[in-house]
Amino acid sequence: MKVGNITKGGLFVAITVVFLYIASVIPTNKLSLLTLASVIIPISVITTSISNSFIVYLAASITSLMVINKTIALSYVIFFGLYGFIKHYTEKINNLFLEITLKFIFFNLCFFILYTFYKTFFIKQIPLKIPFIFVTLAVQAIFLIFDYVLTLIISYFYNRLKNKGLF
Repeated sequence: MKVGNITKGGLFVAITVVFLYIASVIPTNKLSLLTLASVIIPISVITTSISNSFIVYLAASITSLMVINKTIALSYVIFFGLYGFIKHYTEKINNLFLEITLKFIFFNLCFFILYTFYKTFFIKQIPLKIPFIFVTLAVQAIFLIFDYVLTLIISYFYNRLKNKGLF
C-alpha cells in the first residue's frame, strides 16, 4: 500500500466515525448524517482503491461498534457502509434495470436483517399504526431518493476532485 492511501484511509475512517458519532448524539438528522457517512466509501474508492476502501470500511465499522450507539453503528455496518461497494459494482453493469434490481435486492435484504435485529434485541414490539407493507413501500421510496442523492454527492465530489487534480 502507498503511504498516501494509508493517510487518506485514516482520514476517511476518522470522518466516518465523526459523522456516525454526531448521528448517535443528536436527536434529528440521523439519516442525513448516515448518508454523509456512506459517501466516504465511494470517495475512498475514487481517490485510493477498492482494497484500501474495504479497509476503511472495516476500520470504521469496528471503531463505531466500540464507541458509538449500537443502532447507528449496526446501520452503518450492515447497510450504509457496504452500499458504496454495491453501488460501485452494480453501476459498472450498464444495464439500468439490472442495476436497480440488484440494489433493491441488497436494500431489502439489509432492511429485513436490520428490522429483525432491532425487533429482536432492542424493541420487542415496534408500534406500527399503519400496515407493515406500507412502511416497507415508504422505506423503498426513501431508498430510491437516498440512491439518487448519493449519486449527486458522489458526482459533485468526483468533479471537484478531478478539477483540482487530486487523483
